[in-house]
Formats: sequence, C-alpha cells, structure tokens
Amino acid sequence: MRHWLGKHRNALILLVCFGVFRTSVADWNPVPSGSMRPTILEGDVVLINRVAYDLKLPLSDLSLMRLGNPQRGDVVTFSSPKDGIRLIKRIVGVPGDVLELRNEVLWVNGTATEYSDLHNGSEPNTHGPVMMAVTATEQLGNSPHAVQFLPAVRAMREFGPVTVPADSYFMLGDNRDNSADSRYIGFVSRHLLIGKAHHIIVSANILDDWMPRLRRFGQAIP
Repeated sequence: MRHWLGKHRNALILLVCFGVFRTSVADWNPVPSGSMRPTILEGDVVLINRVAYDLKLPLSDLSLMRLGNPQRGDVVTFSSPKDGIRLIKRIVGVPGDVLELRNEVLWVNGTATEYSDLHNGSEPNTHGPVMMAVTATEQLGNSPHAVQFLPAVRAMREFGPVTVPADSYFMLGDNRDNSADSRYIGFVSRHLLIGKAHHIIVSANILDDWMPRLRRFGQAIP
C-alpha cells in the first residue's frame, strides 16, 4: 500500500486539489429541469463561481470571509431550505426589499417591474402535448432578462407583500409558472447560497435527441 501511495502521490495530490477547488472556488451544475426557461434550458451545464459572495470552508456552509453581496437579478445556486436539494434560481429580493406579485407582475418596493417584447410561443411538455407559453423581457433593476409564463398551468400568480429578512433572499425561476421557488420554499438564508451562475459551459437537448446545442456553449447568463 505504501509503495502504491508513493507511486501515485502526484496524481492523488492533483485529485485532492481538484476536489478542494471544486468545493470552494468553482463548480459546474447540470440543469435537469425547465424552471429557468428560457434563460437556462434542460441539459445546460452552468459554471458556478463559488467565491462570488463568500469564501467557505470546503464541504461546509461555514463562511470564512464575505467577498461580495448578492444582487437583485443574480442567478444563483443554493441548497433548498425545505429539503436541501440544490436549486438554481434568480434573486429578485435582497434584505429589506418589500415584494409583491400581482397577476404575474413583480412589484419591488412599491414599484412595478417593467415587461416588454412579449411573444407567444410553446413550451415542451414531457407529460403531454406542447403548451402555450408567453415570453417577455423583465427589467429587474439593471438586469434585463427573459422570463416565461404558462397560462394553462396552475401556479401562484399572487403573493405578498412580504419583506425580505436580514441575510436572506427571495428567489424566483424565470419560468414563472413552473418553478419551485421562494413562493413555495420560503426565503433563502445567505449561508445556503452556493455560488453565482455566470456562463453555460456545454448544452445538450436531453428532452429529445441528446444532440449538443453548440450555440449555447460558452453563453453568458444574463
């Protein structure tokens, strides 16, 4: 055993360093669901900056140092406060914000979010026929991004007003009517944040033929 360890020492050191890097600095996250459509699709693999907000002790939620503050509009991965499952959503409310949803329109601190470029389209449905979808550009602060609505789906289109507590965040999926977000799982404490998603590394059409979507390789996440 000692001989084997000596022979493969460099490879083992490399694997340990890689593991520490992935658990504390950068990571990638395959996306299996459509809760962030049309920004992120099923089959996208996104790159996560784990030190965007906190330097954490590897393999833990313990913050050693705060490096930045999450901003409204950031797309982040985090551990669900409900069951610990890793999720990816968009921050729409930061500490102190007063949020409300009125007939799908997001209100932040008493101001309605602006929506433009509305288009009718379709949404793939693995459990039945294709559904009608409405896409729009949502102007959330300085972060314009696409969102999607599914009129035929039963969803929570009204909530609040609620005030985001200290060191907590309110998350919504860009696919507003098909997302298990803070409307259902509650506020997300800062220590549950894993990192900021900023690029799509690779992508494949996992709902159909598994062909690579080359146009999405390397795309920035708005």
